[in-house]
Amino acid sequence: MQFVAIGLVAGILSGLFGIGGGVVIVPALILVARMTPETAIGTSLGSLLLPVGALGAWYYYGHGHLEVRSALFIALGLAGGAWLGAHIGLKLPPLVLQRAFAVFLLLVAIHLWVTA
Repeated sequence: MQFVAIGLVAGILSGLFGIGGGVVIVPALILVARMTPETAIGTSLGSLLLPVGALGAWYYYGHGHLEVRSALFIALGLAGGAWLGAHIGLKLPPLVLQRAFAVFLLLVAIHLWVTA
């Protein structure tokens, strides 16, 4: 049931803000489900496979808010980037990976706060 709750919260935030995996699911899996960072990241990526993103994207497309060409180019970059990130992430010690992720979230939060 905790995984459904994590998915529901991530789905709502994904639909609202376009976030989910890294910002919601990974921290929730580490904190709530007590997964290691590597397992949380892998599980998050597995949960985000089609059709999850497709459903939200379809709704935005239907309302004229999806640039298909841009999304396809981003998807191309994501494919290579996800492979490279997974390759690097699995070579890092779990503590380093978790702290690097925390620094990333902090930098994003600071940027959003300053530019708001």
